[in-house]
Amino acid sequence: MKRYLARLKYHGLFLKMFIILVVSIIAVSVSVSWTTIRISERLFINTFSITNAKVIGQIKSGFESLNTAVVTAVNNIQQSGTVKQFLTEGGGSSLAMSKTYYNMNKQMNQIAYNVDAFEIDISISGANGRVFATKRENWPIADEALKREPMTAAAKAQPRRLLYQYSDGLENENGEREPIIAATKALMERSSGKIYGVMYLVMKESRFKRYYESYTSEGNHVVVLSKDGVIVSSDREELIGQRAPELLGHARDIEKRGLDYKDARFMDKDNIILADYLSFYDMHVVNLIDKQWALGQLIDTKSIALICIAIVGVALIIVFLIFRRLTRSLTRLVKQISNISKYDFHHYVAVSGSFETRQLAHAFNFMLDELHVYVDELVKTQKKQRNAELAALQRQINPHFLYNTLASIKIMVQQGSREKAAETINALIALLQNAIGNVSETVSIEQELDNLKSYVFINQVRYGERIKVNYFVAPDCMEAHVPKLIIQPFIENSFFHAFNAKQEGYIYVLIAREGGDLVCEIADNGDGMERGDGSKLPKASSSRQLFTGIGVSNVNDRLKLLYGEPYGITIASEPGQGTQVRIRLPFLREPEDNASFQQSS
Repeated sequence: MKRYLARLKYHGLFLKMFIILVVSIIAVSVSVSWTTIRISERLFINTFSITNAKVIGQIKSGFESLNTAVVTAVNNIQQSGTVKQFLTEGGGSSLAMSKTYYNMNKQMNQIAYNVDAFEIDISISGANGRVFATKRENWPIADEALKREPMTAAAKAQPRRLLYQYSDGLENENGEREPIIAATKALMERSSGKIYGVMYLVMKESRFKRYYESYTSEGNHVVVLSKDGVIVSSDREELIGQRAPELLGHARDIEKRGLDYKDARFMDKDNIILADYLSFYDMHVVNLIDKQWALGQLIDTKSIALICIAIVGVALIIVFLIFRRLTRSLTRLVKQISNISKYDFHHYVAVSGSFETRQLAHAFNFMLDELHVYVDELVKTQKKQRNAELAALQRQINPHFLYNTLASIKIMVQQGSREKAAETINALIALLQNAIGNVSETVSIEQELDNLKSYVFINQVRYGERIKVNYFVAPDCMEAHVPKLIIQPFIENSFFHAFNAKQEGYIYVLIAREGGDLVCEIADNGDGMERGDGSKLPKASSSRQLFTGIGVSNVNDRLKLLYGEPYGITIASEPGQGTQVRIRLPFLREPEDNASFQQSS
C-alpha cells in the first residue's frame, strides 16, 4: 500500500488536472440538468398556478352565492315587524303569546326557505329573553348558553356588521365536536340605535367545505383563514381550529403585492401558495400545493440522474486516457524535482523528454540561478531598508519646533518664570528622548501617552491653554505596542488647524481594545471640514508639519505597509461640529509580536 501511495505522489499534476476535469464535467452536467429542471419547474408552477387561480375564482363564486343567501335572510329578519315584536314585547295572556309564537314560526319558516338549500339553521335571541330557532341540528345550544356565547358579545360589539365567526361546536354523545361557522348580526333599532336581539345563521363546517372539497386532492389543499389567523375550514381536518399566523401573513403579502403565487414553507413542507381575500367573510381562502408532490408529477428525477451518470462516466474514461498520455513526460520531470532536498538550490534537473518537458527543465535550472542572485540581493535590501527607517525616525524633529520652544523657554527665564521654564525643558527632554533617543520601532501606549503629554504641555506653554486635551485609555491597553509617533500628527493637526474659527475647545484621545484590534480615536470639537470623498485622506502640507515630517496620509500608508489593508485610518468630520480620527491596528503586547505579525502578513 505504501509503495502504491509513493508512486502516486509523482502523478500529482495528472491527478489534479484529472480531478479538475472530473469536477468540471460533473458540475456542467449537474448545472445543465439543474437548470433544465428549474426551467421546467418554473413553467409547470406558472401553468399550475394559473389553473389553480381559476379554481380559487370558482370557489370564491360559490362562497359569494352562499353569502348572498345569508344576506337576504339577514335583511328579511331585520325588516320583519313580527320578529321585532317577538323579541321586544313583554309577557301577555296565553292566547296572545300563542298567537305571537304562531306568527313568528310562520315568518321564520318563510325566511328559512331561502337558506334551507344550504342547510343553515337560524336562531334568534332577544333582549326580552326570548329565543327562537328554526332548527337545532347544526348547533343544539341551550338558550341560556347562547346568551353567554362569545359570538353574541362579538355581534353586539359591532352591531352594524354581519360577522362570520368560527366555533368548535358542542360535544355529541360520543364526546366529539363538529366545528361550525355562524353568520351573526345584532338587531338594532335605526332611530335609537338600541339593540333588541341577535341572529345566528349556523352552518356545519363539513357543509361549508363542500364549496371547495371537489377541487382538492392529495398534495392540493384548501384552507380558509379568519382575520385572526384561525383555520376555520380545510379539507385537512387536523388543521381546523389551529392558529396559523404565518400562513395568514403569506396570504396578506400575496394580496398586498398583487402576486399570482408565492413559494413558502408551511407545516415543514415547501408549498406553492395561492390566496384570495373574501371581503364579505373577512377571511382569506388559501390554496396550498405541495411543491414536491406537484413537481413529482412532472419530472422523473431518477431517470435524469441515471442518464447524467452514464454521460459523465463515458466522458471521464475518455479524459483519463487522453490526459494520461499527455502528462507521462511531465510525471518524470516532477519525480526529478521532488527528489531535490529542501533549500538545496544547487541541485539541477536533467533535461530530457518531450519539447515541452525540456523547456520546463531549462526554465527550472535557470530559475535556480536567478534565485541565488535574488536571495542575496533581498537580504541586503532588507538590511538597508530597516536602517533607513530607523534613521528617518530619528530625523523627524522639525528644527522650527525646537527654535520656537527654546525661544519660549528663554522668554520665561527672562520673565522670572523659572519653574515653568524648568517644566518646559523637562517636557522637551522627554519628547526628544522618545522621538530621537529611542531607536525602537515601536513603543508602548504608556510611552506614547507620555510623549503626547509632553508635546501638549509645550504647546500650551507657547500658545496658552485655550485648547484642553483629555485622555481616556483602557487599563488593559497601556502595555500594547504601537509604531512610534502614530498619534502625535493628529494631535498636532487638531492644535493648529481645528480651531481657527473657534477660540477654544477640547481634544479627546480615546484608546480601547476591540476584539483582537487596538483602536485609537482623536476627536475635537473644532471647526470641522468638508469631506468630498470619505475614502481619501487629506494630504498635509509640509509647511504645516510643525513638529515632525509625518503627515496624515503618511501615517495611513505606514500602517497599511506594516499590518495590511484591514488596518489604517478613517476620518469623519462635519463643518462646525469637529473632526474624529479613528486609527485601527492589531493589538500587540511586545515588540517581538510586531515583528512576527509583519512576517505573517
